Amino acid sequence: MSSSVRIPRPFDAIELRVLGSLLEKEQTTPEAYPLTVNALIAACNQKTNREPVTDLTEGQVWDALERLRHETLVWRSEGARTERWQQSVSRRWGLDSAGKALMTLLLLRGPQTLGELRTRSERMHAFHSLEEVEAKLRSLAGDEEPLVIELPRRPGQKEIRWAHRVGDPNAIDPIPAEPVRVAHEPPTPSAPPLSQRVTDLEKAVADLTNALAELKAKLGEE
Repeated sequence: MSSSVRIPRPFDAIELRVLGSLLEKEQTTPEAYPLTVNALIAACNQKTNREPVTDLTEGQVWDALERLRHETLVWRSEGARTERWQQSVSRRWGLDSAGKALMTLLLLRGPQTLGELRTRSERMHAFHSLEEVEAKLRSLAGDEEPLVIELPRRPGQKEIRWAHRVGDPNAIDPIPAEPVRVAHEPPTPSAPPLSQRVTDLEKAVADLTNALAELKAKLGEE
């Protein structure tokens, strides 16, 4: 596939985490960027600002870097002491500061609302309003190869969410499984009230008493 294509293929979850982590650290800690492999592993497995939290191994991160390198989405630079990695996906996707911040968040945390994206992007890009966030998302969604998608509102949801479109399309916003429906069993007849049970018991005792008296009378006659 031509290198001019923005999205050569759907990226897997590890590749998405690697790209998102490189994008994030470039914007939030530029003094430590590019990243060593160890720093990248720590960034991928960070416990905050990640959904879901992962426990990727060095081998998994290395393999993802090699796959992305072959598609010129990351590249390595060898310094005096150790090699470091940086992303080139923002140039490939034509991202400005606003677009880079939004794609970073969507790669690292999955589908989010306009409010969540605006709040969480403060360290990377300052959006002045929700309308500004939405306008940028619609710009990214309107490209020939859209990078983001507006998700349909689920029943009971008040706010619309947005997601990236560079991974597995079936994993963008999986529909929750339908609840297991249990066939209704015929209702168990309820027990009669206590007063009725007492009345029935008294009647049964009276019937037994009468029957016993009749039996005694018959035996006496004999």
